[in-house]
Amino acid sequence: MITSDVVTAYIQRVLPGAVVSVIDLKGTMDHFKLKVVSDSFVGKTIMDRHRMIYQALDDPMKDGRIHALEITAETTDGS
Repeated sequence: MITSDVVTAYIQRVLPGAVVSVIDLKGTMDHFKLKVVSDSFVGKTIMDRHRMIYQALDDPMKDGRIHALEITAETTDGS
């Protein structure tokens, strides 16, 4: 299991200044819905944005603390 605060910290280490919203989808603390807003996504495709988030969460994904993610990744202007 992993807390929302820890998920946020992992993402903000790779994407400083990102605004991160984390929702536990099943109450099991391993299936999450994420919304990440960051200007680091400017000019990046959706796939590249998702890769950046998965890279940030590599350790908890590999050790099983995170089982599934639903990701929304936007820039501050909503794109």
